[in-house]
Amino acid sequence: MHYQTGFGNFFETEAIEGCLPEGQNSPRKPLKGLIPEQLSGSAFTMQRSENLRSWLYRIHPSTFHGPYSPFVQKSWTSKFANERPASPERFRWKPMDEPKSETDFVEGVFSMVTTADSKVAVHNYAFNKSMGERVFYNADGELVFIPVKGEISVVTELGVIEAGPQEIVVVPRGIKFQVNPKQKGLCMGYLGENMGAPLTLPNLGPIGSNGLANPRDFKFPVAHYINKKQTHQVVSKFHHSFWQYEVGHSPLDVVAWHGNYSPYKYDLRDFNTMGTVSYDHPDPSIYTVLTSPTSTPGLANVDFVIFPPRWLVGENTFRPPYYHRNFMNEYMGLIEGVYDAKEEGFLPGGSSLHNRMSAHGPDTETFSKAIKGDDKPEKVDQTMAFMFETSQVFQPTEQAMNSDLLDKDYYKCWQKFEPLFGDQ
Repeated sequence: MHYQTGFGNFFETEAIEGCLPEGQNSPRKPLKGLIPEQLSGSAFTMQRSENLRSWLYRIHPSTFHGPYSPFVQKSWTSKFANERPASPERFRWKPMDEPKSETDFVEGVFSMVTTADSKVAVHNYAFNKSMGERVFYNADGELVFIPVKGEISVVTELGVIEAGPQEIVVVPRGIKFQVNPKQKGLCMGYLGENMGAPLTLPNLGPIGSNGLANPRDFKFPVAHYINKKQTHQVVSKFHHSFWQYEVGHSPLDVVAWHGNYSPYKYDLRDFNTMGTVSYDHPDPSIYTVLTSPTSTPGLANVDFVIFPPRWLVGENTFRPPYYHRNFMNEYMGLIEGVYDAKEEGFLPGGSSLHNRMSAHGPDTETFSKAIKGDDKPEKVDQTMAFMFETSQVFQPTEQAMNSDLLDKDYYKCWQKFEPLFGDQ
């Protein structure tokens, strides 16, 4: 699989040579019979550095379809529900069950949490068949695929991206795509939905020009088109509801494109981890891969953060994540291995929720083990965890709260603590 590299770059790619016009974007007479169409991911008047758009040269215009009608998907929601008040309780869920029948991606999304402003939601996905002649797009926001089991093939208007566990795929708002198993079998993972400002690389500040996620490690697709004269169903998520229409050809028929609005993938193992080489435990912001900013400098709509393998060398330092209460709201998942703050009970495919100012941190066993350690360097290995951290409060969905996946004994992981303080 071939990719283009470089986050924020302007790309140009064509599946057939000579399909990209020179000198202008939309000539009066279509070049090679391909229809020009601009896809805008931002307002036209955004600053040049923040303006997102791509020109697509396709076999059929996107307007060439019939009317919309409602589509039923009962387990995917991103709208903040008012059935129950948002809770400061700490929650944990077990991994999602495998589908009991043949299920494609659209059918296999199960919503877990959404924020009060409905700008961030996190879901699980589990599917075991391809989408066939079904195509999907999300008008509400961009999607972040985080595979835990099985490799996925994401076939988009702008090209094909393949990814497996410890990689992520981001599909921007409005781009049509299919998600299929790369090989026959089960695909499971997490799905982030960002309905705020598009994800971008965080500023590095005093870190300097290198570190964290390197722009050159992000991979973007090359042009790939499907010219199939067959009825396709296009499913759309629009304003937290689902719609559909039929069209007599594949809508993934873009032969060439140029611009900076495109899906992409990133291998989490390429992340250049920063950390202390003296003492104390840095804030988790040093693990930020991507961020969705707000108009308030330094306050994210949502950060995508990972906890990868890394060396811990802080001297006279409690090395696991410390006990904390914080302003941001954290939804966390485990992709592989063991999380160093929860060595028991937190499984790959599972998740936890800690809302604003709700105290959390290492379980009692991890705490006891850590304070008895020494100052020798140690490697946190065979692990990969992630976190969606947002400035808005998360609310679990009704189905997540009523699911057998909910760990009702989660609070007990902190209850064996015995005070060490003595006033004598």
